[in-house]
Amino acid sequence: MCGITGIFSSTPVNQELYDALTVLQHRGQDAAGIVTEDDGKFYLRKSNGLVRDVFRTRHMRNLMGNIGIGHVRYPTAGSSSAAESQPLYVNSPYGIVLAHNGNLTNHEELAEELFNADHRHLNTSSDSEVLLNILAHELQKPKKSALDINDIYKAVENVHLRCSGAYAVVSIISGYGLLAFRDPNGIRPLIYGERTSDDGKKEYMVSSESVALDALGFDVVRDLHPGEIIFVSKDGQFFSHVPKSNKPHTPCIFEHVYFARPDSMIDGSSVYKARVRMGEYLADKIKEEWPDHDIDVVIPIPESSRTSAMELAVQLGVKFREGFVKNRYIGRTFIMPGQAERKKSVRQKLNPIELEFDGRNVLLVDDSIVRGTTSHQIIEMARQAGAKKVYFASAAPPVRYPNVYGIDMPVKSELVAHGKTEKQVQEEIGADWLVYQNLDDLVQAVIPSDEPDDSRHFDCSVFDGKYITDDIDEAYLTHLENLRNDGAKQNGSNGSEAAALVDVESNF
Repeated sequence: MCGITGIFSSTPVNQELYDALTVLQHRGQDAAGIVTEDDGKFYLRKSNGLVRDVFRTRHMRNLMGNIGIGHVRYPTAGSSSAAESQPLYVNSPYGIVLAHNGNLTNHEELAEELFNADHRHLNTSSDSEVLLNILAHELQKPKKSALDINDIYKAVENVHLRCSGAYAVVSIISGYGLLAFRDPNGIRPLIYGERTSDDGKKEYMVSSESVALDALGFDVVRDLHPGEIIFVSKDGQFFSHVPKSNKPHTPCIFEHVYFARPDSMIDGSSVYKARVRMGEYLADKIKEEWPDHDIDVVIPIPESSRTSAMELAVQLGVKFREGFVKNRYIGRTFIMPGQAERKKSVRQKLNPIELEFDGRNVLLVDDSIVRGTTSHQIIEMARQAGAKKVYFASAAPPVRYPNVYGIDMPVKSELVAHGKTEKQVQEEIGADWLVYQNLDDLVQAVIPSDEPDDSRHFDCSVFDGKYITDDIDEAYLTHLENLRNDGAKQNGSNGSEAAALVDVESNF
């Protein structure tokens, strides 16, 4: 998962891009990057690390121009080389920079096409570099001295035809303007807004989440439609085009469960409200399955489960308490590259408040259970803090299948719920009782209450194994397992040594 943003302004955008990336930091903590354009020249700063650590005053001064894009990243399949940090750059045609959130499921086939048919060189194994070169090749096809808007539309439409999977993209074409587009299924989120400058000029911003627009004073216009292309020319003209498509709009439901900030709106749905309703539905399930429960207190596992846990406690008529203090300087554990590192991180990340556990039957609430490593350790911590019984609730259904659309979800063999009953998961994580959200209830929680129950469809593949693109089969998942398992990550495979030509503080 990554966060992307792009700004077209009448004043320098370096500080605002920095501010936007800090708001999107929760979407990626491995690397950060900004590219700006001024008078046909790109200025780049990117490196591994948090936003606050990557950018210093000297870097910000070098990021000149009124148009720019930014990216925060976490590594898929364990690669965390500086070469794969974004934005990425290609010099032909015109000069293009690009930042991408998602995953191309056919990127290996595309890489072969680029080399053998398009004669384009790739320097990393990043699917984002593949996407950039596909876009560049399609923009080169008109063989004209200058692009027009229809050339840009056609190029992106051809990207849609060639690329499979999930992609939300922001890009700058040197001398032309700011480009953004979303895959035809709309799997990954992308939203845009506008504002009026002091001198009356229209300014535009694109972002993975609405909170970044809010923070910078942009009025949200709307989410990009699936497959939609928007372009802001260098003279400030705004263009939009939605290609015809027979693909269903199926955004990733896991955004609402875990990744997005609760104060974001995604495709018209409030993430906060969705999480409140997850708590309501989970409480209903508990009351149905265990009406005479002996839960004394509901305790959330920080941070993303808090909203659901609070509503769950209200609906059950049980006390809600904060039982864990979180170290905010430790990253999210399920995306860390090795099991030993994850186990160590959990202990560093959370510390129990013993008085909230001592002598009580506690219900711990988490947003989801992935590997089960974190859940098992937290349950042990609760017992050591004095809890009589430790029950566990997941605001999401069992995660049984890997994600192939841009979330570095573990392989099947590392998912605690894959091939197991809920009772078996309960025993493995050491809980006295375990309850999962129903998938139908999760879907209903995300659909706004003023819409029909069947008004939306989602990518729920991590829960039901139904992949919405038609190129995912058992062979693909086996290949993915070889790339994503902990052994591969510890060995640094999938391009982690491909840093030979990266320049992390430069201009072109």
